[in-house]
Amino acid sequence: MTTTLETPRRTGIHRAWWVAAITMAALIAAAGFRSSTGALLEPLEDDFGWSRGTTSGAVSLNLIVYGLTAPFAAALMERFGIRRVVAASLTLVAAGSGLTLVMTRAWQLWLLWGFAIGIGTGSLALVFGAIVANRWFVRHRGVVIGVFSAASSTGQLVFLPGIAHLADGPGWRWAAGLVAGFALLLVPLVLLVLADSPASVGTTAYGADRSDPADPADPADATAAAPTRGAARTAIDTLRESARSKVFWILFGTFWICGWSTNGLIGTHFIAASHDHGLPQTTAASLLALIGVFDIIGTIASGWLTDRVDSRYLLLVYYLLRGLSLLAVPYLLADVVHPSLFVFIVFYGLDWVATVPPTVALCRAHFGVERAGVVFGWVFAAHMVGAGVAASYAGLVRQGTGDYYGAWMTAGVLCIAAAGAVLMIPPQREPGADHEGADVAVNDSM
Repeated sequence: MTTTLETPRRTGIHRAWWVAAITMAALIAAAGFRSSTGALLEPLEDDFGWSRGTTSGAVSLNLIVYGLTAPFAAALMERFGIRRVVAASLTLVAAGSGLTLVMTRAWQLWLLWGFAIGIGTGSLALVFGAIVANRWFVRHRGVVIGVFSAASSTGQLVFLPGIAHLADGPGWRWAAGLVAGFALLLVPLVLLVLADSPASVGTTAYGADRSDPADPADPADATAAAPTRGAARTAIDTLRESARSKVFWILFGTFWICGWSTNGLIGTHFIAASHDHGLPQTTAASLLALIGVFDIIGTIASGWLTDRVDSRYLLLVYYLLRGLSLLAVPYLLADVVHPSLFVFIVFYGLDWVATVPPTVALCRAHFGVERAGVVFGWVFAAHMVGAGVAASYAGLVRQGTGDYYGAWMTAGVLCIAAAGAVLMIPPQREPGADHEGADVAVNDSM
């Protein structure tokens, strides 16, 4: 056993980093399609004659299914293993995106975007990254979660400019084919490299052999055995137990607003809103991709800060600044990129998903390492349901008033409200505490 455990050290690279690399690639693949929807709204409407309500409705369904899949996917990963669930999910993404090439009706768009790709990408959501980080890392866990959170931005950066140019040139079908091909190519790599846990390959989590006593995780948690309960029952039982906690509902509500203000509004409608002001679609897509560049920096920095600063105060700052920036957007958009709009792109990029590392940390601190993945799955579900509601809401605002002004104002006010709500979360529990549902109910009950 001693020889087996020391083998990874002789190679110079711990197995956890290889697992992290393939996890990042899978998250990028899922984000590739998620980032493409905003660039494909107008091409689909021009090609098929569909209304903004029809296309944004399909995006809303995708976001909601995406979010609701996450907690069940987390439970499935605990039950059947990360490797098999991720490979199957990538295959589903590839199939759903590929079949859009032959669709002819709106219901087919809703079926493929909403259900097939919603379920596939939902299984590869940030919950997946949180589970991998919690199992494979004791040291640098916050930074790793920050890197995984930045995958959505990386996918946006990698795919969005190419998708916009393909949609504007050869056609949107080439863009959909690009996403499908990338997802399919990753399947054999996942089967070859990804492992369910350190114990399954005869090693330990990174840093487990020299963990800091102040770290809130017990190294043993990283190699915990899979639960014997069914995936659905695990997810539902965790929701029922966590729902007795005030902390859960604050995280649930604030992350709902997070999704509203990011994926639902900016991610879905920024390109179309910019085009309303005369900005070319390809330029707007490049700006949205640029948000992704700065999001990578901001999210990794947020992970680093999460290891050192009270997560509640980080969330307070993130939501407050995001809300103020959204209130300014209607006055910044124009037919050219003014310096003020560029400042917004940089600022909003740094704050895009910086909320994820501190939110994951609060789930772990208040609900324990073993349940943190599924609890965060439900919190993340709120994020995507909020995004889905915002996508339709903003589309209806645009359809009814001719612009997005009301949508920007609503999102800004909601973010400011979220900033106040996080201050109601009690201080984090003592490091190493791993509480059962009954304890959470007693100590955090509303």
